[in-house]
Amino acid sequence: MESCYLEMIDEITEDFDLTIENLGPCKVDNPLRKEELCYVTDEMRVSLRLSEEYLKKCLAEGKLPPTLEVAGPRPKIYFDPSKTRAAIVTCGGLCPGINDVIRSIVFTLYYSYRIRHIFGIRYGLQGFIPKYGHEILELTPEVVSNIHELGGTILGTSRGHQPIDEIVDALERLNVQLLFMIGGDGTFRAANKIKEEIARRQLKISVVAVPKTIDNDIYFISKTFGFDTAVEMACQAIRCAHTEAIAVPNGIGLVKVMGRYSGFIAAAATLARKEVNFCLIPEDDFDLEGPYGLLAALEKRLAERRHAVIVVAEGAGQKYVQPEKPEYDPSGNLKLGDIGKFLRDRIKEYFTSKGIEIYMRYIDPSYIIRSVPAIVDDRIYCGFLGQYAVHAGMAGKTGLMVSYLNDRYVHVPLSAAIKKRKRINLRSRFWQSVLESTGQPPLKNPEGGR
Repeated sequence: MESCYLEMIDEITEDFDLTIENLGPCKVDNPLRKEELCYVTDEMRVSLRLSEEYLKKCLAEGKLPPTLEVAGPRPKIYFDPSKTRAAIVTCGGLCPGINDVIRSIVFTLYYSYRIRHIFGIRYGLQGFIPKYGHEILELTPEVVSNIHELGGTILGTSRGHQPIDEIVDALERLNVQLLFMIGGDGTFRAANKIKEEIARRQLKISVVAVPKTIDNDIYFISKTFGFDTAVEMACQAIRCAHTEAIAVPNGIGLVKVMGRYSGFIAAAATLARKEVNFCLIPEDDFDLEGPYGLLAALEKRLAERRHAVIVVAEGAGQKYVQPEKPEYDPSGNLKLGDIGKFLRDRIKEYFTSKGIEIYMRYIDPSYIIRSVPAIVDDRIYCGFLGQYAVHAGMAGKTGLMVSYLNDRYVHVPLSAAIKKRKRINLRSRFWQSVLESTGQPPLKNPEGGR
């Protein structure tokens, strides 16, 4: 599952506190059948990729290199299943596989731990706040048995900040001991604050997060669920763009895919579909004008091959499309300018001014990509994530996300996961493979002009 994406993970170059918090000692026997199970312990750890400089620093200071706690069922658990209630909430944008994770959590809670009170919180964090009036959905195996066939989330979702104290008030009213939050970095920041408020009130509530972002930009995880599905759907759009481009003289297929700050979808889809000639991502700045800019490179490509395919991540080239006064969405994310439409129009203007006839085909499959059901690989992955999330919560662990890293499922503190964003390393073999596949030049003028 992970080998193709190892170089998507930056080497660790700084100190992180990777300690997992526990609500207390585990004294309850795990109800899982021992003869069919390999339990894990907190002493089992997974090594990280460390930069040579950081490894030398650790050795010079006489401290052990950082490691992560292995995920999985413990022989003793913290919560008594007969007295435990759980809640599940999904936040942020849609992503293939959310329903698969919900289904896996419910099935593991119900059948493995025999927990009978599982609440589905409607429409994200709004569902905790009384003024919105969202009803709670009782989740049972019968309710979730077929939801993996559907895109989106049966619980609904929302963006925006909600009062942390009111969220914890709702957890107390529901007498919830396990809170599972499915979301991205914004959700993780909220989860971390919820965990801190729970600790301030000295409550025994476990907060476990499952990383969800179609952009694959969460740190300390090889890839997020839904990413493979997103790449598959992006490849279909690229195939169509290429078919259109080669059908006419000077045909240009332009595909915009998701990727606000990280261009993993664009890069991976480019590797999968070798027809791409230019891959534009947020991490790699490019010039548009000038002798070495994109327009000149595109003109040269058309002169040589009579067609071209461009894939652009939504966050690329924002210097061309950002308004003077930035705008933000309810979650505090910068609203991006539409680089796809900008490139479409600017490319047309450029070739019209040169008297060169082109045929432009622009495809934006963004909402199709994020709204479809997950493909098989993602379904399997989501199943594991849901199971390991339940095992962590039942063991009384809190303030963590379940991650897949270095071929193992591990626990990562939320405080570490939100410390930085995962982005493509432009010096990695992964990105060099993209450049080899496209054959694109640096797209930068010597003086950095546009």
